Amino acid sequence: MNLVLDSVCKRFGEGRDAQLVLDQISFTMHTGQFLALLGSSGSGKSTLMRMVAGLEKPSSGSLHLDGEAIRGPGSDRGMVFQKYSLYPWLTAAQNVAFGLKIKGLDRDQIRERTGFYLEVVGLADAARRLPRELSGGMQQRVAIARALAAEPRLLLLDEPFGALDLQIRESMQEFLLNLWRSTGLSVLLITHDIDEALLLAQQVHILAPRPGRIVQSLSLDLNNDDLRDLRISASFQTLRHQVAETLRQLDRDPP
Repeated sequence: MNLVLDSVCKRFGEGRDAQLVLDQISFTMHTGQFLALLGSSGSGKSTLMRMVAGLEKPSSGSLHLDGEAIRGPGSDRGMVFQKYSLYPWLTAAQNVAFGLKIKGLDRDQIRERTGFYLEVVGLADAARRLPRELSGGMQQRVAIARALAAEPRLLLLDEPFGALDLQIRESMQEFLLNLWRSTGLSVLLITHDIDEALLLAQQVHILAPRPGRIVQSLSLDLNNDDLRDLRISASFQTLRHQVAETLRQLDRDPP
């Protein structure tokens, strides 16, 4: 898996009313990498993610996945949103299986993949439960299982834990990190949560707002075997403070 963004710009509107939302975004992401895009409101994170997903087209520049231009949605990319987007009348297993039926897989393949990915996210025992019978964290794990079941080359996460309370969010961050390690997934995460980006990602691109553009890139080599210990370590707190100050400065005095 090789994702390449080259000088991507996005404008909404036309003529004098045109608004530049993203300006000259360029980066490359490789197989098995965990990359985060970190920025405050107005930095165009979700717009950028939608372009990688094929739901928006760039105004200029290009996006390529494994050498092929991204021109629309595809099963090579699985996307998980902040809102769980589960069908409330379907069980956890039926939600995971829904996209597989659309793809035309036979019944045995659907049953095997659904069971396997519910097991991967630790919800095999909840297969027959409806979304309303699951906690917020469990619902998001079902959404992740649904994305994984299509066996994408790239998992796209759009503020996936933003709607969860602090304790559940921290638990889900540990879950995601373990999932990435155990599966070798390529993961692209967008977030406004500094801790989340620094704890999970190998590389972080910091976006300035209005228009969104990359102003700093961090390559991280933190020992995140135990996120609880890492959160309270002096080195992490120093890094977090530096990144927070960068974001505050960008909001006060954009470059």
